[in-house]
Amino acid sequence: MSTHAFAIWVTGLPASGKSTIAAALIRKLNSRNIFPLVLESDRMRRILTPAATYSDDERDRFYGQLADIGAAAVNDGVPVIFDATANRKSYRDHARSAISRFVEVYVNSPLALCMARDPKGIYADARTGRSATVPGIQSQYEPPDHPEIVLDGVQPPELNADRIIELLESLGYV
Repeated sequence: MSTHAFAIWVTGLPASGKSTIAAALIRKLNSRNIFPLVLESDRMRRILTPAATYSDDERDRFYGQLADIGAAAVNDGVPVIFDATANRKSYRDHARSAISRFVEVYVNSPLALCMARDPKGIYADARTGRSATVPGIQSQYEPPDHPEIVLDGVQPPELNADRIIELLESLGYV
């Protein structure tokens, strides 16, 4: 296994800042010649569930498959970044149980801030009834009990990415 084979699951409410933090983290890892596989939920949904309904059963299957893909990559020596809400703890716990070098990053952002950001319009869809499964609104979001790190989604993404790098260094992953 590569010395750089690890997985990071960046979780938080939709629009909490996960993707911008993940993008900053990727740049910082790339500058160290570490090139992770990024499993971003919207992109992976187009592959695994192209006609997504976001039902509980579909989410169970989707996040199980996502965790299994990430575990296979790490087992093959490829570092992985999961950029996915994964609204249930069990989804992230499945990945943690399958990946020994696993880091859970919780991006803690107030719901009001997430709703104000709303780059994809999902909170607007929830308000108008076009969506009935938005985590934090109609579907519960279960924050991690014991993440390796909690980030403030209000802070600049580069600063948050630096904190993740510091954690990875302290764990001996980078």
